Amino acid sequence: MTKTARKHIDIHLLRVLHTLLQCQSVSRTAIRLDMSQPAVSNALRRLRDITQDPILLRAKHGMVPTERGQGLLAYAEQALQAISQIESVPKEFDALQTQRIFHLGAPDYLDATFIPEIIERMVRLAPEAKLIVHPLGPGYDYEQALESGQLDVVIANWPAPPVRLHRGRLFDDEIVCLVGKQHPLAERGMSLQHYAQVQHLVPFLHAQGQQSIIDQTLAQHGIHRQGQISVPYFGLVPYILMRTDLVFTTGRQFAEHYARLMPLRVLAPPLVFPSMSFYQLWHPRTHTADACIWFRRLISSTASALHRD
Repeated sequence: MTKTARKHIDIHLLRVLHTLLQCQSVSRTAIRLDMSQPAVSNALRRLRDITQDPILLRAKHGMVPTERGQGLLAYAEQALQAISQIESVPKEFDALQTQRIFHLGAPDYLDATFIPEIIERMVRLAPEAKLIVHPLGPGYDYEQALESGQLDVVIANWPAPPVRLHRGRLFDDEIVCLVGKQHPLAERGMSLQHYAQVQHLVPFLHAQGQQSIIDQTLAQHGIHRQGQISVPYFGLVPYILMRTDLVFTTGRQFAEHYARLMPLRVLAPPLVFPSMSFYQLWHPRTHTADACIWFRRLISSTASALHRD
């Protein structure tokens, strides 16, 4: 008997092994599996060849398993349970009952309105689920995180997302300027000359190799923002603008939210920027997963509700 033949075992033999060790009888095994006794005896011989062990021995009152045979019972049960799971149709996803942990990657400029709305809906529709929001940054490989399962979805607005990922449109946001109410230009507006001369507050990039639509547009017009102050968190921006004469170029959603709450002023930019297009990204590995489909639809419906005309 070759080494390859000794190691070979199929599902049929696995079921015979499991039943033999449970019944400890060839005849009872044959009845339970609807097989002939010679067929069960032949299967037992094959199992003995494969395992290099008698498995069952004749005793005074029937048959008893060998020590190795007794140990094989647990392995056979585990293997059959695993095969049953592989062959079974997955249960339909139930948001009300799921305890799944969802992982969302998002820049922090969405924290003011969009992310809280996603969380509110998730708490209501999937009360047993958990959501972890991961901040994006230039040192974070979000594409690898999606591929490995560390993230389920990334929300972004980069002009050139990776083509290897699936993308679903969420909403567009107009680009405006945000200043403190004390800013010299807060009342009279900003010309292109002013924009090129004033000092700007600029956030760190949220992804490696991804230039914002704002920087792309300025470069096309040959404009370089002067005296840039960079900050890692959007949450700092309103407080800095209140205490300085810096200008912050951002989306209208972010700007108007804080202008309603703090002494800030939203200004029209001095040149036409394309809208920032927000979308969600996900890896092909989760494209057909019911739980992930539900999560993406939750994000999409939240965006639609917040940006209805």
